[in-house]
Parts: sequence; C-alpha cells; structure tokens
Amino acid sequence: MLGRMTAPVPSSSPHERLRALLDARPVILAPMEDVTDAVFRRLCRARGAELCVTEFVNAEKLVTGTRDARRRMTLAPDDAPTAIQIYGGDAELLVEAARIAEAAGPAFIDLNCGCWVPKIARRGAGSGWLRDPAAMVAMARRIVAAVALPVTVKTRIGFGREPEMPIVDLSRRLEDAGVAALTIHCRTALMAHTGSADWSWARRAREACSIPVIVNGDVRTADDAARALAETGAAGVMIGRAAIGHPWIFAEARALLDRGVQLPPPTVDARLDLLAEHTAANVAARGEYAGVRVTRRHLEGYLAGVPDGPALRRALLGADTLAACLALIDRARTRLATVRAA
Repeated sequence: MLGRMTAPVPSSSPHERLRALLDARPVILAPMEDVTDAVFRRLCRARGAELCVTEFVNAEKLVTGTRDARRRMTLAPDDAPTAIQIYGGDAELLVEAARIAEAAGPAFIDLNCGCWVPKIARRGAGSGWLRDPAAMVAMARRIVAAVALPVTVKTRIGFGREPEMPIVDLSRRLEDAGVAALTIHCRTALMAHTGSADWSWARRAREACSIPVIVNGDVRTADDAARALAETGAAGVMIGRAAIGHPWIFAEARALLDRGVQLPPPTVDARLDLLAEHTAANVAARGEYAGVRVTRRHLEGYLAGVPDGPALRRALLGADTLAACLALIDRARTRLATVRAA
C-alpha cells in the first residue's frame, strides 16, 4: 500500500464519487458515540483524517427534531467530507431520517448495523439487524431508493450465534440492494470489543462483491493500518478507539501509506498543547459544564507518556472549569520545563 496513488477520478454516479473519495482518503475516523463530535472531527481532520463519520444519530430523534439529534447532524462548512451515520430498528423511521440527513449535505449516509451495545441491539437497531439479514437488506434497499446520496453500511461479521458468519453473503446482497460501500468491524456483535478482530473476513467479503470494503477493528497504529490494507485489499481502513486521545494516528498512518515514512510519536509538549486546545474547543462548543466533562474521556490517551500523567489525570477529573483545567496543564508544563533545565 506504500506510494498509493490518490489522483481524483472524474465521476458521475454516487457510487463512482464515493470510490474516488475512498481512493483519495483511505484512513477514516470511525463513528463513536459521544466522541466523534464536530470538535473532535476538526482535531482529527487537521491530523490526517480527511474523511470522518459523525456520532450515530437516532432516527426517531432526528425525525422528531430533538436538540441532540440536530447537534449531531449539523455540519459546518469546513467539516467536509463527513458522513452522517443514522441508526434505529424501524425501517420507516430510518427512511425518513435518511432524507433529513441528506439535506444536511454529508458526503454520504451511513447505516449503523453493527453497534453491539445490548440496549441498542435489543431494540433491533445496530447489530440487532444482523439477527435478520433479509430485513437488513430490505431496509437498506428502501433507503438507497429514498435518497440521491451514496448509502453505506457499517456492520459486523455476524451477531455471534450463527453456525456460519453471514458477512460474505450479506456483502453480495447489500451490493445488490444498491449499497455503495461496506465497513466491516471484524468481530461479532457478541464479542463487543473482546478477543481479536479477524481481518480475513474483510478480505473474504471484498472478494465476494465489487463495492468498496473498509476494514475496521484493532487498528491501533500506523503499522496496523498498513497491514490491514495489505492483508485485505480493502479500499480503506477505519480507526476508532485508537484515535481517542491520540488523533495523531491519522497523520502517522497517512505518512506510512503515502510516503513510507514512520513519523515520530508526539512530544509531551504536543500532548499537553492538544489537550488544552481540545478542552477549550469543547467548552466553546458546549459550554463550560458539558465541555469540561466531555473532554475527560480523552485524558488517558493524551497523558500517555507524560511525566506524572496519572496524577495530572486525577486532578483534571476533579476540575470543573476551563480555567482550572488550563491552570493544571500550565503547571505540568512548568514542571517539565524545570526538570529539563535542571
């Protein structure tokens, strides 16, 4: 995958436009609940994640117009290309939600058919669709017919109780339904995030269909991204949990894939600077109370390798204001400067 060509390809159909987009941007920020909001997408995009996917948006809430659904769906002019991911267990609501999402101007619409969280799957949403692949295909077909944008599906290799994983046959059927691309998290729903992702399923699905397949699961480093693409021949690689607290992974992966270059890890100063930037941006977007708290899920990653990082994390978990957070970060910088000068 080294030296990958990224020349744009003239295109007319939604499928061709999506293929060109994937060919130019093979490292994608995965949709993550309460993580991939507009602030985090902007930080990741600045570090190589040129294609992003929103947090998943509940179809019913989108149709009824709740404030949270509107926030998740809103795309700023500089937030492109970004896909909007929708989820739900009711095909009628998903069709209506897809039409609403299309009006927001995303690059494409992604259907969440892989969320393993029991309260989601029990309602037939997310990975719940894997219990009835025929219903999933019928739902996808209806959404493809309802919108002009490309429609993609993110799913898993199976729910987990099947004697054989359905993903290979499902990839063919989703292609026949008009789905433009398929992202495969290479675990079952019942595995959640346990065990190891088996990327060979992405390769088998890719060999069974002609639409682009994107591989997801256990892509933790730039080397993982290169290996996943080499082993599967996938059109792209999607990175999720590894980006939390380490958005530099996109720049690292692109440098390796595009130029064969291994970037050095971010410095301690870079980690502290980005933590401060992220906290301030979250406060600006959500207000002080929510902004400070939503940043806390990123602390462990940002502070990895920072001297006295665990102590700083504990202190930040107890800080309730932007000023308090920035003061703690500044004190950490001062301590580091003192140590270096000694």
